Amino acid sequence: MTQQHPITPPPELIEQWMQDHTTKYDLARHAAQWGADQELEACCEWLKLEGHEHEHEALFAARRPKPPSLEEEALEDLDSLIADLANHGMGFKATNIRRALEQLDD
Repeated sequence: MTQQHPITPPPELIEQWMQDHTTKYDLARHAAQWGADQELEACCEWLKLEGHEHEHEALFAARRPKPPSLEEEALEDLDSLIADLANHGMGFKATNIRRALEQLDD
């Protein structure tokens, strides 16, 4: 009897994915992400078992970073706008807009 690789998804999960996805591309992308997540979780568990609590958290944060918040994206857009205007000789500080964005809850 052949032993199944530990990252192989169970048949029920594959069947569910096949029903949930309309294209082969979406199915393949979902399966690849699932496999990568399983591998990352296994690596983090191994680090924890070896007594590396903070390293496992750092590894997870590095490999699955949180997307920027709406506030961060808006402030980045504002910085780009200010820089573009400055490049065209139009000074614009947007102090009130920046303060308002920084006060919003994300």
